[in-house]
Amino acid sequence: MPISVHEISADGLSIDRVAEIIRQRTTLTLSASAKEKTIACRRFLEAKTSESDQLYYGINTGFGSLCNIRISKEETELLQKKLVLSHACGLGEEVPRDIIKIILLLKIQSLSLGHSGVRLVLIERLIDFYNLGILPVIFQLGSLGASGDLAPLAHLGLPLMGEGEVYYQGKRQATAQVLQDLDLSPLTLQSKEGIALLNGTQFSTGYALWSLAEAKRLMRWANMIAAMSIDAFDCRLEPFDARLHQVRPHQGQIRTAQAILKILSGSAIAKNAKKHVQDPYAFRCVPQVHGASWTAIQHAIEVVTTEINAVTDNPNIFADSDGILSGGNFHAQPIALVLDYLGIALAELGSISERRIFQLISGQRDLPPYLVQGAGLDSGYMIAQYAAASVASQNKQLATPASVDSIVSCNGQEDHVSMAANAGTKTYRIVKNLERILAIELMIAAQALSIRTLKSSPKVEALLVAFRQKIPTLQEDRWLHPDIEQSIAFMDEYEV
Repeated sequence: MPISVHEISADGLSIDRVAEIIRQRTTLTLSASAKEKTIACRRFLEAKTSESDQLYYGINTGFGSLCNIRISKEETELLQKKLVLSHACGLGEEVPRDIIKIILLLKIQSLSLGHSGVRLVLIERLIDFYNLGILPVIFQLGSLGASGDLAPLAHLGLPLMGEGEVYYQGKRQATAQVLQDLDLSPLTLQSKEGIALLNGTQFSTGYALWSLAEAKRLMRWANMIAAMSIDAFDCRLEPFDARLHQVRPHQGQIRTAQAILKILSGSAIAKNAKKHVQDPYAFRCVPQVHGASWTAIQHAIEVVTTEINAVTDNPNIFADSDGILSGGNFHAQPIALVLDYLGIALAELGSISERRIFQLISGQRDLPPYLVQGAGLDSGYMIAQYAAASVASQNKQLATPASVDSIVSCNGQEDHVSMAANAGTKTYRIVKNLERILAIELMIAAQALSIRTLKSSPKVEALLVAFRQKIPTLQEDRWLHPDIEQSIAFMDEYEV
């Protein structure tokens, strides 16, 4: 039985709500108002095109640079079918299934707002796919993020016609067979429906939403692990004093300093007298660096929340004001920019984390080299730092902006593109890499704290107890890859 039901409506979605829907076995349903808007919009479109010979882009014309070629009324259905088939040119790795679910949900939300002109049956079939767990196979490469995420969204649309492949019951299968097994007839796309499916930013936005949901979680972990490392390196707490941040009142900086002090409240290590006057930037500047990344995440949340509740296909239909308008709402520049910004911000969290790792294994402040007592015979965590450095370096490469690139396409008709899809897939990789770096720092900070005679705070010590149930203290060299994987798994399971 489903855990919950979500009603698709104009009230909209939040990033947290989407994450909750995807995580739970939530059933989707369409609100009465969404049904009414969809039916009214479709009725208006059909009346408008039947009573006039006026050209409407993508409805009775070709696409892209073929926009001036009239399509007869008898061929409008065939036009939509050929559009989806010809545009399904995806390449590369398959999109992860959690992100496919997000893309499917976002497409349903956008079409249900009543400005796309599709039939109610099409939206209901997309909802059926979601509820039954029929997930179209989509590929990561192929979109320019301009006239919508055309190639990946064509793969989203293929199964509606009984074409392409889907994941169902844990297997990749031919759509036609799955529909036959479930006694579902393929849909025949009618006017405007193919282009409504393909135009839109749901692929890029789906990646952005997934990355933001993870970024919020990893931001909390970054602060927790940094606090552990601050105690592990026997750092001073003056850099987190509220007075410092009140005179440079960036909200992210203030919140981060507060978070670190809260985590380390009651720490005997923190209260102990220090021999050194200052700490390296990787510890001392955590409020400034983590805080700036927090601010970037908040900005991205604002932009992406607007986008997931928007109409992004073309043309848009305004039944109340008698309009069918062709514009550029499919252009994903807003998403491309914030994905690049988000990627940079998350790469920086990994970069400063790797620097803390480097300091912790350096043999300073009464800690043995590489955090192992038999250094020389044992290498300890020497190469764990190498691994973190390798991943941090890759993140720097991936953080190069995609949005500053543009390639002319469609015979010059589409002469500026956003590259949001590429920004989305590389930000996804940055997120995965950030978790790997933080997991290594968690493992190393835990090892350093185990060497200290004084205790950290109750909050940190509770985490250490849980962590040690997964990964024992390193006494001598052992195979570290499983430890790193266990540390990643621990971060996925433990709530901070």
